[in-house]
Amino acid sequence: MSDTIFALSSGRPPAAIAVLRISGPAARTAAEALAGRCPPPRRASLRTVRDAAGAPLDRALVLYFPGPATATGEDLVELHCHGGRAVVAAVEHALAALPGLRPARPGEFTRRALENGRIDLAQAQGLADLLEAETETQRRTALAAAEGAVGRAVAGWLDRLSAIAARVEAQLDFADEADVEDAGGYDPAPAISALLAEWHATLAAPSVERLRDGIRVVIAGPPNAGKSSLFNALVDRDAAIVTPIAGTTRDILEAAVMRDGIPYRLTDTAGLAEATDDEVERIGIDRAAAAIASADMLLWMGAPAVAPRGAVILAGKADLPDTGSNDADLAVSARLPDTVAALWALLADRARMMLAIDGDMALRQSQRDALADAAAALDLAARTSDLLIVAEQLRVATRPLAGLLGRDATEAMLDALFGRFCLGK
Repeated sequence: MSDTIFALSSGRPPAAIAVLRISGPAARTAAEALAGRCPPPRRASLRTVRDAAGAPLDRALVLYFPGPATATGEDLVELHCHGGRAVVAAVEHALAALPGLRPARPGEFTRRALENGRIDLAQAQGLADLLEAETETQRRTALAAAEGAVGRAVAGWLDRLSAIAARVEAQLDFADEADVEDAGGYDPAPAISALLAEWHATLAAPSVERLRDGIRVVIAGPPNAGKSSLFNALVDRDAAIVTPIAGTTRDILEAAVMRDGIPYRLTDTAGLAEATDDEVERIGIDRAAAAIASADMLLWMGAPAVAPRGAVILAGKADLPDTGSNDADLAVSARLPDTVAALWALLADRARMMLAIDGDMALRQSQRDALADAAAALDLAARTSDLLIVAEQLRVATRPLAGLLGRDATEAMLDALFGRFCLGK
């Protein structure tokens, strides 16, 4: 039998209301010890909460939710108290004094919901993302995951994999059974190709981490091109030291910026000198090259002829004559706010395309890795006509997907095989 746990589930006091939750086999007993007879299920009752000596602590609403149809799958009690610090501390102290109760560990209510089958792993991860969401896109995708969008998609893929595998297994093992549908002529290739197409489309969408961490924008170019001045203008503060001396910036500088609901991570880099005897400058140039390689968008402030492929070419210091802006995508100057605004508009257009998702479903990187593993196995199945290899690769593809939901993939396969085809074996 699991412990009974309690915790403050609302914001830290002071607040108008503080909600303390109790979950576990002794939840109802705890409520009765503090507030007298437990109210009817799912009905709020106003009670006096008392400590073990009978001293009143607060007047609170008490709600009782009998398991397993609760958020955690266990008996659950909520105490809606006044949200003062002293009130909350007194009620928590009284709960801790009851036998069999202990404070919950971080995330333990959600973990119990997962262990008791009230949510799947993808929903739990979506809930964690929802708590950290800062933009509308983050909120929307995290809420969709928390409400089961990812889980439903994965469950649907598992069902389709199980159906394909069941028919392949039937063709391999029960071809002589007259009551097996299509026992001798099933071709899994079309169904496998359709699944692969869906998975590749899903993997092409941005990850949850990109939605959260933002677009990595790197400013690069030769020394004294105006990179640091532009960086300061974009972050709207003097984050980088700016002097007329070439090579002032010796290392990369980063700043997170939220603009119009889009998160960015801006990076200023050292000037890319062709040759240097300065060891510190050489390290800065190497780091600049690494930042360029990892950029989602590169703002190049050098000669267009040597711009890296895909870079946005900027003509810096546009407030000065002869900046060479004719060959650039945009002329900018930290001293001309209109040019900085135009650059932000260009960044926003590209960022929206990078962050565009089909519907509200986005996968975390760990989920993408699991789906990529499944796709690799399914791709091997698509490349062969040997049904023994197809069957094995289908089993391999099922395992990482089942892990996303905390399912036993073997049991899912057996349920599909014997339930759908009525083999009677």
